[in-house]
Amino acid sequence: MTLAKSTTKNKKLVIVQLSGGNDYLNTVVPYNNDLYYDFRPSVSIKPEDVIPIDKNIGFRTHMEPIKRLWDQGKVAIIHGIGYPNPNRSHFRSMDIWHTALPEDIGSEGWLGRTVRDLDPKSENPAKAVNFGRGLPRALQCRGIPVASVGDLATYGIMTDIEDLKLREYALDSFSKMYGGIQGKDAVMDFLGQTGLDALKGADILRQAPEAYSSTVEYADNPIANALKSAAQVMFADLGTQIYFTQHGSFDTHSGEMFKHDLLWSEVGGAVGDFYDDIVEHNEQDDTTIFIYSEFGRRIKDNGSGTDHGSGGVAFLIGDSVNGGHYGEYPSLEEEEQLEGDLHYNNDFRITYTSILEQWFGLDAGDIVNGRFEKFNLFDS
Repeated sequence: MTLAKSTTKNKKLVIVQLSGGNDYLNTVVPYNNDLYYDFRPSVSIKPEDVIPIDKNIGFRTHMEPIKRLWDQGKVAIIHGIGYPNPNRSHFRSMDIWHTALPEDIGSEGWLGRTVRDLDPKSENPAKAVNFGRGLPRALQCRGIPVASVGDLATYGIMTDIEDLKLREYALDSFSKMYGGIQGKDAVMDFLGQTGLDALKGADILRQAPEAYSSTVEYADNPIANALKSAAQVMFADLGTQIYFTQHGSFDTHSGEMFKHDLLWSEVGGAVGDFYDDIVEHNEQDDTTIFIYSEFGRRIKDNGSGTDHGSGGVAFLIGDSVNGGHYGEYPSLEEEEQLEGDLHYNNDFRITYTSILEQWFGLDAGDIVNGRFEKFNLFDS
């Protein structure tokens, strides 16, 4: 159910999933806490390498672009985010985040349900786009078309057919193959409509790179390429409101000091460039970036890396974001740990609810499977 329409139809949400379990302690570093260095003799950020937020915590190296936006009041840090009875399996924990069902197995994703409510008549097959291979569970919802783009420059159906008339003939055959099966049974009806919507979405998105112009120079790595593609689609004004991508792997059981450093150099640079791009194209008021991971890491290092944990950190970035701290930084005291992990102190569905109701003007209850309090994450 939509609460408001006129002010939210142009709102965009860009989701960056840090797949594999991002190390909260080495991302927002408690550099003035001796326990951090006691528990992390091998896998910790030196105080002199931290980018201070205040006298107690700071960003890790390579998060300078995010610190720049933090200083402008455009970054919300959501500390201790998680859910009850945390699961340390990548697959199960990610499924929980994607379906918003910690206790049950779900078949529909929260973003898929969001698209359903944003576009109840399914009028725009490009309402949501995944930049990457496959279709994440978060975007799955029966009857909701979502495009998954590996390479936007070559994306489309039968784009290798250079002769225009031949391609039109092939596409016509494709559409008849799908379009001619309606009425045979419910499954085939569903597949037929999905195929037709994929066909429409593919050709719509092909327009985006041709119309794109920017002075921003992105790095050449997967997350930078994905966010550049997101910018191209956004600036083509195709009505896309949900942009999803992921980067990793943040599963740093070994060699974390090098791997985590490299990963955040890529993410930090890409987010900074993307933000500069949306400012250049005057989209900053209507765009919010949400960065999260399925869980954090263990408090103690294992000598070379860190193992699966629970409580984590998320970020919301945008000109309309009320910058600041949300939730509490979990205690490192042993008696307050959760079996050697940081203890979560706020349910991720609080953040989902805040985004859905404050940003998109939607009723979040059916999307997140319940009623949750909200953070005041956005300017009113």
